Amino acid sequence: MRLPFAAKHALREGRASWRRLGLYMGSITLGVAALVAINSFRGDVIAAVNAESRNLLGADLEVHSRRALPEPVRDLLDSVASTGTPISYVTTFPSMALALKSDLTRLVQVRALTGGYPYYGAIETEPAGVWADLQDGRHAVVDRAVVVQLDVSVGDTLAIGESRFEITGVISSSTGEISFQSAIGPRVFIPGAYLEETRLLRFGSIARYQAYLKIEDNPTLQNFLNHYNQFFRDNRVGYDTVAEQVEDLTRMLGNMTRFLGLVGLTALLLGGVGVASAVHVFIKEKLETVAVLRCLGATQRTVFSAYLVQAAALGLVGAAAGVVLGLLVQTTLPRILGDFLPLEVSISVNWLVVVAGMLIGVWVACVFALLPLLGIRDITPLRALRREFEQIASKRNLWRWLVSGALAASVIALSVSQAPMYGMGFAFAGAIAVTALLLWLTALLLIRSTRRYFPKRARYVVRQGVANLFRPHNQTVAVTIALGFGVFLVATIYLVQRNLIDRLAMDAGPDRPNLVAFDIQSDQREGIIELLETHGSPLLQLTPIVPARISHLNERTVTDLLADTTDYRRPRWALRRDYRHTYRDTIVASERLVAGEWWGEDNPRGDGLPRISIEQDIAGDLRVGVGDRITWDVQGVAIETVIANIRTVNWARFEPNFFVVFEPGVLESAPQMLVSLARVDDPAARAELQRDLVRA
Repeated sequence: MRLPFAAKHALREGRASWRRLGLYMGSITLGVAALVAINSFRGDVIAAVNAESRNLLGADLEVHSRRALPEPVRDLLDSVASTGTPISYVTTFPSMALALKSDLTRLVQVRALTGGYPYYGAIETEPAGVWADLQDGRHAVVDRAVVVQLDVSVGDTLAIGESRFEITGVISSSTGEISFQSAIGPRVFIPGAYLEETRLLRFGSIARYQAYLKIEDNPTLQNFLNHYNQFFRDNRVGYDTVAEQVEDLTRMLGNMTRFLGLVGLTALLLGGVGVASAVHVFIKEKLETVAVLRCLGATQRTVFSAYLVQAAALGLVGAAAGVVLGLLVQTTLPRILGDFLPLEVSISVNWLVVVAGMLIGVWVACVFALLPLLGIRDITPLRALRREFEQIASKRNLWRWLVSGALAASVIALSVSQAPMYGMGFAFAGAIAVTALLLWLTALLLIRSTRRYFPKRARYVVRQGVANLFRPHNQTVAVTIALGFGVFLVATIYLVQRNLIDRLAMDAGPDRPNLVAFDIQSDQREGIIELLETHGSPLLQLTPIVPARISHLNERTVTDLLADTTDYRRPRWALRRDYRHTYRDTIVASERLVAGEWWGEDNPRGDGLPRISIEQDIAGDLRVGVGDRITWDVQGVAIETVIANIRTVNWARFEPNFFVVFEPGVLESAPQMLVSLARVDDPAARAELQRDLVRA
């Protein structure tokens, strides 16, 4: 009797209540759809990345540096090229481009190319074939955004620095590039032979120097890297291979989709709460039916199995609908995100994701339905005769503890599986638990307060509505948790959106700068100030920048620290990076002092070492504090300093922020560049100022 009867009874009950349960089944559907669509699309992207891995880099090896490649590295690359290995050089830097025809300007990424890059994939242009002729003269091949924003066309002239280039083609598609990386500064390719004529690369200029090598044989490439790995490190030069590019890109896309997966998981858990609420109400209405079945000889297990089968069927149908909906959404994502992806993504059905979505949907429906279903086990046959008086005893038995533990473990396991990192998954699960607890306490407070302060003299409609909050079989707790999670999710998304918009609206305030000029040389300072005054634009800030590297931490050299495996391993990037310092006598609005004392008239330097202020996070990475000493290599000159204070920095502020700030009187004579901040409210006047600045 048990299994056939349980299945038949579940089918009859489902047909009678499908409209009521269908609403909650839809929650399962939406949650599963989000998980299937996101995880399937992630699999499609990773498969496309692996299939087009060499096209992404355009070569087999990229050697790169923030400074011009050192002479020993150039000698090594020349010797490799003499053996027949193709090598190309690309110098990338930001600059203003001026269209002589339209007098419009635009910040662009200038890429000076020497050699036959890319070696894999192709750069397609309009008209076709002009890429091969790029280096035959003062030619420029540009992104389509340059044509649109500068109102130019093929044959027009661009002024870049002190040189002029004719636009010979527009890039229609390319490999080795992620589109949103060039959205702020569209690309302008010029021949490397004319880079020096632009006179744009001077001391302190922000540029990236790259060499691309074609070494098709993987063992040969690996042997080359193994042999010269330490050589590159000693010369402070980095490198990337195809495998590293694929790993970085798949990690980035994987983290992004896993963040989105947490949103889908939240929707799925909301569906689980809805299922629990629906089953709770459904069981309350079927108490007499269950009691009659018990009188007719049905066991606890039989009746429990019937309604558990119904909950599982509810989850199965909802999950199946979610899989279908998720696959439909998956087919639209490549079109929606096409501009942000570096390659063509082919759609395929990932059966592992489909099966996982089905199982997760069914499991969530079942595990959330188990707690209210356990009440069936406490219904006795006497309930059929004493339904007005017999109440279900809430027994704190082992089954309830086991089901509660399974529910908590399910939430943790699903959170960890969808989060980018284990710690983030546990934190997300903990946040869900805390939120659920607060909502549960809120619901209990609402029930008790409405019962105690019941409005007895209010109108009938009000009294009935308020009474439903605390009457037997109320759904106040379930509805509060469901609505609370929904509002929490929507509010979080809205707040994130508003914060991003507010931070991106950098020129919103009347005292906030909206025009930055960087890479200003010392001999250009007065000309910049005079030009701003001519246009009536107040100079808000003029900041000197001095590049330097760490030579010693206290008495230990960087080389010793990197080689030491017994002590705390400081991050390699923090010890080897190029720092850009400034000097001033005041704290700016984006900073806050957290330790030590700032220098000033009340705190003169005396005969001690020059003092610096260091940002809190970088101080933690370097394991230094107030009183520690750092020796800097400033263009070959060693300057020993002492940390006077530690500060926090709001990096989102639109102004120059620094890891390290020197006190005045130390770096004034060092080679440096300047960054100026100004505000021009009128867009037309701002465009004229940019044009005149580029012309000058």
